[in-house]
Amino acid sequence: MRLVDLHTHSSASDGELAPSALIEKAHALGLSTIALTDHDTVDGIAEAREAAARAGIEFIPGIEIEIDFEPGEFHLLGYGIDDHAPALVKATERLARARHERNKAILERIAVAGLPLDTVKIAELSRESYIGRPHLADMLVEARCARNRQDAFDRYLGKGRPFYIKKFCLPLEEALSVIRAACGIPVVAHPYSLFVSKAMLGELFSRWKEMGIGGIEAYHPTAKYGQCVILERMAREREMFVTAGSDFHGKARPACGMGRTAGNMPIEGRFRDELVDALVRFSQTSG
Repeated sequence: MRLVDLHTHSSASDGELAPSALIEKAHALGLSTIALTDHDTVDGIAEAREAAARAGIEFIPGIEIEIDFEPGEFHLLGYGIDDHAPALVKATERLARARHERNKAILERIAVAGLPLDTVKIAELSRESYIGRPHLADMLVEARCARNRQDAFDRYLGKGRPFYIKKFCLPLEEALSVIRAACGIPVVAHPYSLFVSKAMLGELFSRWKEMGIGGIEAYHPTAKYGQCVILERMAREREMFVTAGSDFHGKARPACGMGRTAGNMPIEGRFRDELVDALVRFSQTSG
């Protein structure tokens, strides 16, 4: 059986492993294809691509962009992207600036609360490196202000908590335009995080297909296998392709093992084939 993984994260965003180390792990596990889909950045793609070439692993460049959406979270995957496309680079730079400003505001609240973090140093680091709430949560744990990352979110950083500040997210139309301009194909990530009813989910899938979203990440480790089967059926009914991923980040998310998805199911090569076929069709129709 060919094993693949179409949803992973490196230290270029909030993953544990450097892009090259991520590829080395994929090679050690026997994966034949891996996609790097870091949050709101393409900074790890070049390193991962080079490492994949050395390891003989097929590499699919990607990104995961958070979309402005209520009541839950809407993450949009972009696959097969040109990481040097001007529109994409401009968008990721804009997101990086917004992330830095958000971090500054969060750190100001932490400083006012008198918690023992070097907020000035962290703010300086945030300007040069990807720092998100998971990183801040880990720093709170290291400072013994929380027992673990989840406790840090529950007490300080989650919605409604003292240090929570809403993230700047791209509108869906803009994110779709950016991904298409980078020659990529958009896919809805882990749809159950949208926190809408099944009926509403169906309406959204139909609407989003009309807007140009090609696929659904039906299989994700945070959902039960039976729920994922339902998502696959909904995608097929709308002639959308289906992907599967681990959402691998490292030790911080032990349930998300590389190459595995819902129900600890190995991610089969058929999901890679559907995605690659869609990318080929897109390249042919776009000239």
